[in-house]
Amino acid sequence: MNAERTKRRLIRRETHSSRAAASIAAAAVLAAGFLWLASEAVLALLGGNALLAGPAQLGRWLAGIPAATLPAGLMAAGAGMALLGVLLLGTALRAGHLPRHALDSERSAIVADDDVIAAALSARARRTAGLAPGQVTTTVGHRSVHVRVRPTSGLPADGAAISAAVASELASYAMDRRIAPRVTISREGVLGQ
Repeated sequence: MNAERTKRRLIRRETHSSRAAASIAAAAVLAAGFLWLASEAVLALLGGNALLAGPAQLGRWLAGIPAATLPAGLMAAGAGMALLGVLLLGTALRAGHLPRHALDSERSAIVADDDVIAAALSARARRTAGLAPGQVTTTVGHRSVHVRVRPTSGLPADGAAISAAVASELASYAMDRRIAPRVTISREGVLGQ
């Protein structure tokens, strides 16, 4: 296995969530159901008493469901099962991204948490605008960055300079995917900062 392939695997492992918990839960429910059915079948073959319901009793119950249940109840049960199926399918197929981004490096796999990237971008925007720490907040998403600047009352903030500084800082990280920065300057200033 070459180093580049190993690096890609490490980055994927750190930036995507595992589906192990959902898989284990679904497998445990299915295994418990099949174990119960197998136990009932073995007890029926040996002539013992059923734990909950024997195979013959289960068959009669299943055959009698359409006649004993209101059509609305059957439709609700079918819709619930379909919803459960869609939920399980969605869990299996969705991307499962963690709030992290991979940074490009020749030597090693580097993964930075979105909160760390947001703090660094906020600091760069604050230094560029000459603002206090509470006046700049940053949110890093999967494909975008939103920087909100609340300038000091009476002192305008240079949006173009802040946007250029944030874009420059993002470019210096050499992230694995392009992230579009957006800077918003609040119309209401902050007093006394």
